[in-house]
Amino acid sequence: MRWMLRSKIHQATVTRADVNYLGSISIDEDLIEKAGLWRGEKVLVADNTNGSRLETYVIAAPRGSGTIGMNGAAALLIKKGDEIIVMGFELADKPIKAMNVLVDKQNKFVCYL
Repeated sequence: MRWMLRSKIHQATVTRADVNYLGSISIDEDLIEKAGLWRGEKVLVADNTNGSRLETYVIAAPRGSGTIGMNGAAALLIKKGDEIIVMGFELADKPIKAMNVLVDKQNKFVCYL
């Protein structure tokens, strides 16, 4: 068994960062569904702007809002306006094809890569 990339949201823009919020990443519910993520799922977040990487868990932001919010301590590493990749993984016994969701600058779904 190996940890395999199952899905990712690519080139998302952080719309808010709130260090006083309980830790997590807020993601537009439309994008959660497109990427096959679950509320509460652990994800790896990579910041293309500054190179930071961290693990956190998913909470839903309002559907259609385009929200990508870094909450709690994560907001100290990843700031509003940063470009990020959000990755979900799966323990599998064989290779799997990852679902790659590309978004525009407003975090609206563009296509599957």
